[in-house]
Amino acid sequence: MIVIEYKIKAKQYQLTAIDQAIRTSQFVRNKALRYWMDNKGVNKYDLNKYCRILAKEYSFADALNSTARQSSAERAWSSIARFFDNCNKKVKGKKGFPKFKKYSRSVEYKKSGWKLDEVTKKHITFTDKNNIGRVKLVGSRDIYFYQPEQIKRVRLVRRADGYYCQFCISIEVKEDMEPTGKAIGLDMGLNYFYADSFGHTEENPRFYRKTEKRLNRLNRRKSVKYRKGQRQSNNYHKVRRQYAKQHLRVSRQRKDHAVKLSHCVGRVSRLEASGVARCVRCS
Repeated sequence: MIVIEYKIKAKQYQLTAIDQAIRTSQFVRNKALRYWMDNKGVNKYDLNKYCRILAKEYSFADALNSTARQSSAERAWSSIARFFDNCNKKVKGKKGFPKFKKYSRSVEYKKSGWKLDEVTKKHITFTDKNNIGRVKLVGSRDIYFYQPEQIKRVRLVRRADGYYCQFCISIEVKEDMEPTGKAIGLDMGLNYFYADSFGHTEENPRFYRKTEKRLNRLNRRKSVKYRKGQRQSNNYHKVRRQYAKQHLRVSRQRKDHAVKLSHCVGRVSRLEASGVARCVRCS
């Protein structure tokens, strides 16, 4: 299973509809969790059946696609199953009892509730009663290489810098690699990002420390504009979004650095042992 992500370009009423779908997904998950707490012996299939009852009781739950409601119930069951698994394994400390969600950021559809443009594949249309409609996908063209039946799930994700659409594609990834017969030892540390058995050391970029001053400044501005027990102003939400975007930038820098480095860590060490300064991909 691989995930391909696109940024969504849509109108304001469509983004509002996406927010409504995310809130409904959170509501269904919390209600499913409460149903499990109040009724002994409830299993995964009982939670899926309970989604139909919620759709009859609440009109906004009925507006969400049935498979999206089932996905929310499955999320609740995954936390329940993890709790049972920790109890059976007798994990020390807290076992992770399921908690209610307060700030969900995504809603997940299965095989229905959406339709990808067959020709261009640059737009996706959501067909449930939330009136999200047709939105534009901005990103790479990787989706062109896969058939619609390979897409098992579609996920709408809200982040600090906008909304994203993720496609979960069922495909078996294989890499034909010949063993070299050599081994390498890595040691992760604080002074260096890592040190290997060939004597090569990779500097720690310290993305967070470089941005810490700006983060603290934005956090202070956010705290000054916060009004306890009152409705927050537009200036507060503006600073809050700036603060969230800065944290998102740091997390992306960390991920990008780790992924690029892991692809050629062995090559860097072998070239270092051979007398070559650096790997071409890392320079």
